[in-house]
Amino acid sequence: MGVIGTSVVLVGIAMLVLPGPALVVIPAGLAILGIEFAWARRWLESIKAGTQKGLTSLGLVVGAATASSHTAPRSLDPTANSPHAATGPPDDPAGSLDIEKVTNVPEEDL
Repeated sequence: MGVIGTSVVLVGIAMLVLPGPALVVIPAGLAILGIEFAWARRWLESIKAGTQKGLTSLGLVVGAATASSHTAPRSLDPTANSPHAATGPPDDPAGSLDIEKVTNVPEEDL
């Protein structure tokens, strides 16, 4: 893992001056190295904390807790708030439900 993680970090560092997503590749390499080395986990946590602090100072939403306060108001229509409102009910893999099969259950099965 050390060779792979080191290679990914080095490619990410090269991407700082070459075209490519260096700001994604470097933390990915540190995550790979973090499997084996504690110092890489500490660096990755430091990068995560700094990124979150920077995004928060810019007023950008970070995390699910902050995002929930910026959601649109819910509709007063009870069917609009249903999880199946936009897509409809989930498909029944066995076909349509036969009510007679459900209601005519022998008493010994109950």
